[in-house]
Parts: sequence; structure tokens; C-alpha cells
Amino acid sequence: MKYEAFTVEEYISQLPNERQEVVKKLQTLIRKNLPKGFEEGINYNMIGYYVPHSKYPNGYHCDPKLPLPFINLASQKNSVNLYHSGIYAKKELHDWFVSEYPKHSKRKIDMGKSCIRFKKLDDIPYELITELCTKMTVDEWINIYESVIKKK
Repeated sequence: MKYEAFTVEEYISQLPNERQEVVKKLQTLIRKNLPKGFEEGINYNMIGYYVPHSKYPNGYHCDPKLPLPFINLASQKNSVNLYHSGIYAKKELHDWFVSEYPKHSKRKIDMGKSCIRFKKLDDIPYELITELCTKMTVDEWINIYESVIKKK
């Protein structure tokens, strides 16, 4: 589902009630646990956490007018999705997350390259996502992005 919003609050207010609580909880834990330097806003019609142009003026290689994305949070038709670019770009982080997931959820992981889909909102591994948020600093993300993704 696509939501037209200019602020995070507008985005959340458009969600069905049962999803508002979940997205607010995810938003709060991401805000509290992401290392300093990332900013929050609307990015790609989702809630985004990104490296601002003030820190990385080059922006995102696909559209340099946009800041460098890191995490996005979205309510889709059948799920709440967390997109984490670090999982996509750093194999060790991906492998850690996949191996830890069964310890935090009774459901099988539903995951794409950077997308983690939560179809059952009562079984979101909040503790694991909290830990995931602490695993990469802004500078680490910029270095990985430049060496792994931007070169492609």
C-alpha cells in the first residue's frame, strides 16, 4: 500500500489502527537504538532512517537528491516491512540476523535481500530488531555503501 505523507506522524495516522501501534513501537525502538548521525523522515513514501546530505553530500547513487537510505519501515498490503540496507550489503550482518531470528520468533523468517516481512503482528522480534539497529554506525554504513553497493 502506498501512503502519501510528508511527515512520519502523517504516515502513521493513515495506517489501520492495529498497525499504528506496531509501527509506532518499531519507530520508537529504531529511534532509541540507531547510532547517532542517522535522521528520520519520509523516504520513498515510507518512514526512513538515512544519512543526511550534511554528512554524506553525494546522496544515494540512484537519485543523488535523496539522502543515503539505511532503514525503511512500511505498512504494505499483507505485512509490516522493515528494509535494512546493512543486511543487504554486509553478509556477516545478514548471516547473524538469520541465525538469531529463530531464537526470537516462533515463525519462519520471511525475508528478501533487505526486506523483512512481518505478516503476524503478534510475533515481531522487537528485541532482535533493537539489537540489529545498534550493529552499524553512520561511518560504517557509508564505507560499506561506497565499497559494496555504489561500485556496482
